[in-house]
Amino acid sequence: MQNKNYYAILMAGGVGSRFWPVSTEEFPKQFHDMLGTGDTLIQKTFSRLSKLIPKENIFILTNEKYNNLVLEQLPEVTQRQVVLEPAMRNTAPCILYASLKIQKENPDAIMIVAPSDHWIEDEVAFTTNVKQAFEYCQENDALMTLGIKPTFPNTGYGYIEGGKASEDNISTVVQFREKPNYETAKQFLAQGNFLWNAGIFMWSATSVIKAFQTNQPQLFDLFNTGMATYNTEFEDDFIRDNYPKAENISVDYAIMESSTNVFVIPATFDWNDLGTWGSLYDKLDKDEDNNAVVNAKTLTEDASGNMIRTKADKVVVVDGLNDYIIVDKDEVLLIFPKSKEQDIKKVLQKVKDNFGEHYG
Repeated sequence: MQNKNYYAILMAGGVGSRFWPVSTEEFPKQFHDMLGTGDTLIQKTFSRLSKLIPKENIFILTNEKYNNLVLEQLPEVTQRQVVLEPAMRNTAPCILYASLKIQKENPDAIMIVAPSDHWIEDEVAFTTNVKQAFEYCQENDALMTLGIKPTFPNTGYGYIEGGKASEDNISTVVQFREKPNYETAKQFLAQGNFLWNAGIFMWSATSVIKAFQTNQPQLFDLFNTGMATYNTEFEDDFIRDNYPKAENISVDYAIMESSTNVFVIPATFDWNDLGTWGSLYDKLDKDEDNNAVVNAKTLTEDASGNMIRTKADKVVVVDGLNDYIIVDKDEVLLIFPKSKEQDIKKVLQKVKDNFGEHYG
């Protein structure tokens, strides 16, 4: 029997522009089968969460233009569960909005906030970690997060500095640290009490709303004035009028960094945020020349370390190319060095400027 007080907020509003040309503003990466498994990233995440959380208690937070995509890809979900943002305002406003809706429905709700586009292989370990966090949040006024044990000095993630750990491996959070430079990241690893910030949070509806009320009174007041409309036919009108007034602020800045009741559990599962083609390459099986291939039929000569993705069964011949991203999607072909993958965002902007928004 699943616990009816368990809820999830599945974050599915991002554009994923570093995965262009597959991920576009009209059809972002969470709605694609990036790994070639037969399931899209949002389908995988929904399935993972539903092992612990009743399906009807999983809310999907997304931009209003992705409403139909969500309902198509998650046929078990009803419109009640799709929480639509009429404007892009980062993670704090939408989490507060969804938390108020959930609290109104169930004042005893305990919830997880989870991105829709991460890769987690050991789903049993994930469920165990989340359940431990839920049980702690049920008994304590706590804001919990799952931290990932770093495997190398990554400069692309924020870090969590952990304090004293309890017997059951729950640590206080000393502070959140911004994405470091390489030297600082090496120091973090050497200290041994730093974890990657995966952006996965657990708390009771009561605790998170109290944290917003304390740390972001203006934001709290803005959304709290709509309480009478939430979960009614008048909610859409209130949100359309008021959501764009919200400050553009992340949940880390808004409440996590300034709260004193923040705790972290070191995750016992492998994790990848699938933020770039390179991170996808790391997770895929490789051929004998270390090329990662999704969907394509390849013939390679003197070609290694490449990330190759096309539509199903397309024949790709590569000769003399190493460590490149080769992605064929409709009217766009991307051939780009893996070492410069962080620049794909800039390239996308240039393509839009030169050839029109249609390509992004």
